[in-house]
Amino acid sequence: MTGFAARIDAATPPGRDRGIDALRALAILGVVGGHWLVTALVADSGTVRGASPLTAMPHLAPVSWVFQTLAVFFLVGGVVAAGSWASARKRGVSYGRWVGGRLARLFRPVAAVLTVWTLAAAVMLAAGVGEPTVRALVKLVWSPLWFLLVFAALTALTPLVARLHPLWPLVVVLHVDLVRLGLGGPRELGWVNVVAGWLVPYCLGALVARGGLRGRAGRWGLLLGGASATAGLVLWAGYPAAMVGVPGGRFSNLDPPSLAAVAFGLAQCGAALLLLGPLRRVLRRPAAWAAVAVVNLAAMTVFLWHQTAMIIVTTTALALTDGPLPGLHTVPDDTGWVVARLLWLPVFALALLGCWAVFRGYEQSGRRTGGGSLVVRDSPPARKGRVRRA
Repeated sequence: MTGFAARIDAATPPGRDRGIDALRALAILGVVGGHWLVTALVADSGTVRGASPLTAMPHLAPVSWVFQTLAVFFLVGGVVAAGSWASARKRGVSYGRWVGGRLARLFRPVAAVLTVWTLAAAVMLAAGVGEPTVRALVKLVWSPLWFLLVFAALTALTPLVARLHPLWPLVVVLHVDLVRLGLGGPRELGWVNVVAGWLVPYCLGALVARGGLRGRAGRWGLLLGGASATAGLVLWAGYPAAMVGVPGGRFSNLDPPSLAAVAFGLAQCGAALLLLGPLRRVLRRPAAWAAVAVVNLAAMTVFLWHQTAMIIVTTTALALTDGPLPGLHTVPDDTGWVVARLLWLPVFALALLGCWAVFRGYEQSGRRTGGGSLVVRDSPPARKGRVRRA
C-alpha cells in the first residue's frame, strides 16, 4: 500500500489542488451514503416498492443535512469548469472542443448504466416480474441521473455564467418560491429553480476560481448566513426540515430545489471552503491523497452504480431467504430498521466494489498514460493556499 500511495503521489501534477478533489470525493460519498440510508425497498405481497424512513421518522431529518451534498458537488464543478475554460482560452482551444471533451467524459459511463438497465428491465418483464416492481427498481437507478443533465447544461454554459455573481440566480430562486409557494402560483414555475438553484453554488465555484472569497470572513459569512436563513425558512416559513424529498410530504426541498435547499447549500459551501486549507495540509501525505485520488477516479462509476449495488443485495437476499430481512425488505418505520440498515451498509459497499470492477473502464478510459501510471482528472491547481485558475 505504501508503494501504491507513493506512485499516485508521484503521478500527481505538483500544482494540483488536492483540497478541491477531496471536496468532490466527499460530495459523491455523501450522496451515496444518503441514498443508502433514506431509501428502502419494501417487499410487499410479491412486489417491491420504494419507501423512506423519513416518512415515519421525521426526527431523522438531520441525516439529510449531512448527506445531501449536491451543492458542494456543484461548487467544485464551478471551480473546475471555470478554471478549465480559462486555461483552454489561453491555449487557443475552441469552445466546441473544450465542451465536447468535458461532456464526453461525463456521459460515457452514463451510457453503460442506461444500456444495462434497459436490458435488465426488458428481461425482468419478459420473465414475468410485475410492472410495479420493475418501475420501482428502474426509477431508483435512473432518478438520480437528473442532476447530471443539469450539471451538463451548466458546464456547457460556463463561458456565459462563469462571471455571473451567485446573487443573481439566488434572487431568481427567491422570487420563484415567493410566487409558487407564497402567492399560490403554478407549481410548474418551480422547475425554473432546477437550473437557478444549482446555478448558485456553480457560480460561487466560478467566483472562487477567479480568486474570490479568499478570506475566512466571507466563508464564515456563507456558513452562518446560509444556516441562519435555512433555520428561519424551516421554523417560520413552512419549509420542510428534510433536505431531500420525503414521500407524502407537502412538498420537496429538492425536487425542484427550494429556497431552503439553496440557502442550506450556501451554508455547506461555506463550510467546504473553510475546510480547504486543512484538507490541503492533510493531503500532502501520500496515503491520504491516494484514498482521495482513487475515489475521484471512480466518482462517476460510484455515483451511477451505487443504487444498483443496493438493488443487487436486496433482490439477491430476497431470492435466497424465506422472508423479508430487517433493514433490507421491511418497512422503514422504527429505530430497529435504522440499526439493521447500518449493518447492511458494508454489504452494499462490497456490491458496489464489484460494480466498480466491472464498469470502471467506461470512466477511466483515456486516463492512463502509455506507461500505465495513474492520472487523476483535472482540477485547478493551488497557489499559496488558495485556488487559482487552471
